Amino acid sequence: MNRWEGVSELIAVTETTSFTAAAKRLGISTAQVSRQISSLENRLGTKLFYRTTRRVTATEAGETYYQYCRQLLNGLEEAERAVNNLQNTPRGKLKVTAPATYGEQKIAPLINDFINLYPELEVQCHLTNQTVDLVASGYDLAIRLGKLEDSSMIARQLISRQLYVCASPAYLATHGEPHVLNELSHHNCLLGTLEYWRFLEQGHERNIRVSGNLHCNSGQALLDAALKGIGIVQLPDYYVEPYIKDGGLISLLQNYQHSSEGVWAVYPHNRHLSSKVRMLVDHLAAHLV
Repeated sequence: MNRWEGVSELIAVTETTSFTAAAKRLGISTAQVSRQISSLENRLGTKLFYRTTRRVTATEAGETYYQYCRQLLNGLEEAERAVNNLQNTPRGKLKVTAPATYGEQKIAPLINDFINLYPELEVQCHLTNQTVDLVASGYDLAIRLGKLEDSSMIARQLISRQLYVCASPAYLATHGEPHVLNELSHHNCLLGTLEYWRFLEQGHERNIRVSGNLHCNSGQALLDAALKGIGIVQLPDYYVEPYIKDGGLISLLQNYQHSSEGVWAVYPHNRHLSSKVRMLVDHLAAHLV
C-alpha cells in the first residue's frame, strides 16, 4: 500500500476548500480527487471533510492530518530544492504572479529572457490585480507594487516606481493648469479604483479626494482618456513616461509629487533556498528599469 496516496489531494482540498479547485490545481479530474479522499478516509477509518454544496471544510481529524502532511510535503519540497541547488541550473516548474499591466510591460518580457537562458525551466505566469494567497495557491513568487501589507512572506525591493499627475496639452489649453492641490476640485479627474489621489506636501503624505466623469479599473483606459483630452489622471511612471517625453502628456503638480513606491518580489519562507526563485529575483532586480 502506498501511504502517500491521497495526501496531495487532501492538502489541495484543505487549502482550496473545494474539490473542483483542488482538481484544477493538481491537473486531474474532480472525480479522481473525490476517489482518493474517500480511499484515504477508509484507510484512516475517519471522516476528513464536511461536504456541502458551497464549501468543503476539514474535520478536526482532517485538519490534524493536514498539518502533519503539509510539514512532510514542505520537507520533500525543500529536499528537491536542495538537490536542484546543487546542480545550480534552474529547472522544473516555477509559478509566478504579477499585476496585470505591470506584468505585461515589465515582468513577462524579463521572465521570457530568463526562460531563454534556462530552457529547462517551466514557468506558469499568472497576471492579475487581485492579491492571491501564495501558499494556498502554490505560488513560488509574487511581484507586488506599493505599500506591502504585514505578512509572513519574505520581501525584496526590486526597484521603485513614481506616480505622475498629468494631462494632455488639449485639456490644459481648454481648462487651464492646476498649480496647487485645492485647484483639482475644479478639474475633471479620471479615477481608478480609489476615490483619492496621493501627494506629498511639506514632507507629509496627503490624500486628496477628486472627482470626474470617468471611473475605470484599467490604467490603460485612463491613459487613453487622458491622451484624448478628457481629463487629468494620476498614474504610475510605466504608463505615462513615454508620453511625457514626447509631449503627448504634461506632468503637473510636480512640487507635490508623491515619493516613489516600491516594486517588490515576495515569496514564502520555504522558497528562500530555491535557486530558481533566487536567480529569477536577481534577474528581475538587475534588469528592471
